[in-house]
Amino acid sequence: MIAALLPAWGVHLLGLPPESGETARDMDALHAAVITTTMVGTFGVALVTLYFVVRYRRKAEREATPRIVASTLREWLTGATILAMFLVFWVFGYAQYLRIETPPDHTMVVYVTAKQWMWKFSYDDGQSSEDTLYVPEHQRVRLVLTSRDVIHSFFAPSFRVKQDVIPGRWVNLWLDAAPPGDYPIYCAEYCGVGHSRMLGHVRVLTAAEWATWRRGARPDEMIARGRKVAAQEGCLACHTLDGQRHVGPTWSRRYGSTVKLQSGRSVVADEEYLTRSMMDPLADIVAGYNPVMPSYRGHLTAEEAGALVELIRSLQDGGGKEPEITLPHLVVEEVDAGSDAATEKP
Repeated sequence: MIAALLPAWGVHLLGLPPESGETARDMDALHAAVITTTMVGTFGVALVTLYFVVRYRRKAEREATPRIVASTLREWLTGATILAMFLVFWVFGYAQYLRIETPPDHTMVVYVTAKQWMWKFSYDDGQSSEDTLYVPEHQRVRLVLTSRDVIHSFFAPSFRVKQDVIPGRWVNLWLDAAPPGDYPIYCAEYCGVGHSRMLGHVRVLTAAEWATWRRGARPDEMIARGRKVAAQEGCLACHTLDGQRHVGPTWSRRYGSTVKLQSGRSVVADEEYLTRSMMDPLADIVAGYNPVMPSYRGHLTAEEAGALVELIRSLQDGGGKEPEITLPHLVVEEVDAGSDAATEKP
């Protein structure tokens, strides 16, 4: 779209890579409109300046420059025109900002961990990859990002998206993958001596390629890992899976629900809220519950936090039961009749 508004040499001069997806097309359209308006305005100012230089040039050495006074109407029209242009750009820009910052429904979720100097991607089926994000074509993908060390910035120029990734926080970013192919990923925030080597790719696969790549995944592996993490970390001592009230809110039907907080606000229990509740549980205390949950920041890895979120997501239809706890098997040894009692050995 931008190629239709700017000549080919202009696109090359701006260093814009080929666009991919609806968001990129919208961003390019706004980009082209701003550049075109700016260039027309600059050219107009240059023409007016040239006219004044020629029309009101000094003809004699001691001649005074004429004093020019614009009418009040002309001043108001000029100011109103500039303000109107600003408001038009703001309206379209803000609407586009909301679309970029609000992930659509029914997206594929991928958990992204940034660390010096690599990107790690974890998928809801338990698979993971490093430096290459695999997605199917024509699929909207929601990225849940965090950093393990310093501030990074996830930048995919072909999709026209960029998001700072901060340690201890979880942020959302979404993109819509269009034509199959490889699209570069950069870190746009200086993060140390290996910053320039922190490169990656978004690899958009055809339906057949995606099915082949997913073939190695085991169904529900991420959910099973979530159950294991929940048991190991003591989550099930306060939270239930079947809807019963306990020390903390139940995980049954929690994902996607509207949660009322003690502050009076209401939030949606999405990936960002759930992971934030693990890392900073005192930030959003659920109404009716005491603030007794400890922080798991620095204790849970991104993959473990993602597995817990996937477990909670799997319970959104209300299904779920507490995992069975296996006790050590007791073996009774036979002893002679003269013995005081049989002994038990675990």
